[in-house]
Amino acid sequence: MGKFVKDIDSFFDYCKENEVEFVDLRFTDLKGAWHHLTYRMSAVNADNLENGFPFDGSSVDAWQPINESDMLLKADVKTAFLDPFTADSTAIVICDVYDIYENELYAKCPRSIAKKALKHAEDIGVADAAYFGPENEFFIFDDVKFTDSINEAGYKVESTEGEWANNYDIEGGNTGHRPGTKGGYFPVQPTDSMVDLRAEMMLVLEQVGLEVILGHHEVAQAQGEIGIVFGDIITAGDNVQKYKYVVKMIAHLNGKTATFMPKPLYGDNGNGMHVHQSLWKDGKNLFYKEGNYGNLSDMARHYAGGIFKHAAAVASFTNPSTNSYKRLIPGFEAPSILTYSAKNRSAACRIPYGAGEKATRIEMRFPDSTACPYIAFAAMMMAGLDGIKNKTEPVGPMDEDLFELSLDEIREKNIPQMPHTLRESLEGLISDNEFLQPVFTKEMIDTYQHYQFERQVWPDEARPTAFEFATTYSC
Repeated sequence: MGKFVKDIDSFFDYCKENEVEFVDLRFTDLKGAWHHLTYRMSAVNADNLENGFPFDGSSVDAWQPINESDMLLKADVKTAFLDPFTADSTAIVICDVYDIYENELYAKCPRSIAKKALKHAEDIGVADAAYFGPENEFFIFDDVKFTDSINEAGYKVESTEGEWANNYDIEGGNTGHRPGTKGGYFPVQPTDSMVDLRAEMMLVLEQVGLEVILGHHEVAQAQGEIGIVFGDIITAGDNVQKYKYVVKMIAHLNGKTATFMPKPLYGDNGNGMHVHQSLWKDGKNLFYKEGNYGNLSDMARHYAGGIFKHAAAVASFTNPSTNSYKRLIPGFEAPSILTYSAKNRSAACRIPYGAGEKATRIEMRFPDSTACPYIAFAAMMMAGLDGIKNKTEPVGPMDEDLFELSLDEIREKNIPQMPHTLRESLEGLISDNEFLQPVFTKEMIDTYQHYQFERQVWPDEARPTAFEFATTYSC
């Protein structure tokens, strides 16, 4: 496994030991999508591992212009692991993108942004380590169909777990054992039909270097989650990319299809990416203060306050799809109310129960897996650092069931909320982005918001939907 690779020399030893034929270089774009470039092992040497592999940056969405397209992939050999899905022995290596024109890490490389965020925390003397523990939920469907054209739009997902399959004719017989809407939390077989599939995912995740804790069915029908151990801000981002790769591939190889889309089912719970986080310095957890509410230090509370203060701008990175905001509507355990609480899962920020000095942390529950993990973590961290700097107090604590509050009650209590649309979050980013600098450059922020408007907001707003036909066609 890659954890045994410490440097370039040991990388070659690792490849020799595993009879590696190919080296697969992976990097992440602004959307969070993994890209790859595969080299023959015979073409890989110490020089290109040290100095970088050239590639065309203009062919990646929202990156370089054609006249300044040459860029380098800087391999982080310590991340090396064997691809469990290739026919020939292939070592995957995660890379940073290097800008030859500025002679530095590329300002639009998500992994590089996360590195800069950690360095910023060190430079201002707050922390020398930042730990993140994402929880990525997913759906596994048997089939998906969708169309999007000038005169037609629609989608259909299928799962033998779906309550809509109760009257299907199924080869071998319809057993009728299904979790139903919001009924999927922890049922045993045969209601939980994905036990073996999740087990296979868990074993392969361990093969690629993740430390797996547990796996279980989630609340929605056809929904699952696998818990993995937290890591530093960079490792946590790497782990999300590996996690999504493995989950999608295992589903694919079993004739299924996995998605991390926040809200693929109307009327059932959606997929989140709850993110646990804490800051450390000199081996001490800065978020711990025994005797305080939830054993949470003032610094941790101000960190949460900073995220809430900049919630609209942060959401443009943590909830970066139009579909993200369909998950955040009330009634589906999606925390859109910006307050904090110990134990209470209806708050946007939860303080996990019973945590001691080493485990005390905050859990931001609003992000989802359409986020690019590196950028999402960095954005929350920069907002949190701003909160620490300005001693920003969040609303709370609130231990009541916030899901029971009406909209009028939320307004009466002056409880802030998450933005309700991607447009609202991007407009928040446009008006509130100084806290992100200098880690996020102005050019990166400008490129990102334009890209998101053009790729997500305007196309979505221009399209009629089936619901609009149902409600307005006969008017």
